[in-house]
Amino acid sequence: MTAELSILHVGYANDRVAGTVTLIRDEGRIIVVDPGMVADRSLILQPLLAAGVPADDVTDVVISHHHPDHTVNIALFPNAVVHDFMASYEHDVWTDHDPGDRALTSSVQLLGTPGHTAEDLSTAVTTADGLVVLTHLWWSSAGPADDPFAPDATVLAASRARVLSLSPVLIVPGHGDSFVPGPDTPQ
Repeated sequence: MTAELSILHVGYANDRVAGTVTLIRDEGRIIVVDPGMVADRSLILQPLLAAGVPADDVTDVVISHHHPDHTVNIALFPNAVVHDFMASYEHDVWTDHDPGDRALTSSVQLLGTPGHTAEDLSTAVTTADGLVVLTHLWWSSAGPADDPFAPDATVLAASRARVLSLSPVLIVPGHGDSFVPGPDTPQ
C-alpha cells in the first residue's frame, strides 16, 4: 500500500512565518499535517478544494508540535481527529497514547522525534516514490544546523539521525521547500 501526498502550502521563516501544510490520502483517510499560520486561510483551503477535498471531508489532522505556526488553523477541519505526540482528540474525547511511534494507516506512521521541541512528531509516509518524512527536525534544507529553539542539541541530532536512517527519498520540512537528504543535510 502507498499513500498519495501533496503540499498544500510551502512554509517560510524570515521576517514573516508560515508553516508547511501537507495533504495525505490513504485507505479512505484524508489527512492534513500542520495546518498552521499562513498569510490567508484560503492558501490552505483553495489548494485543498482544487484537490477535490472540502474541509469537512478531512478525517485527520496531525500536528508536528504545539507552536501556533503549526496549529492555528486546526479548527478549519471540524470533523477531523487531531493527533499529536501523546494523544488523539475527537470532539470532547481525549485518547492518550503510549509514547513512541504509532500507525494512522499501513502507509502513514507517526514517529516520536523530539528535537525542535521535546514533543515533536514526524509523519512518515510510504508513497509510490518511496518514503517521505514530514518533520520539523529541519526548518528547511539548510537546517538550521543549530536549531535556536531546540532544548537539547543531542536529542535533536539523535532524532535527525533516526529519520535519515530510514532512507527517506524526500523530507518535507516545517518552513521550506521539500528536499532530498544527502551528505550536506545538517545532523
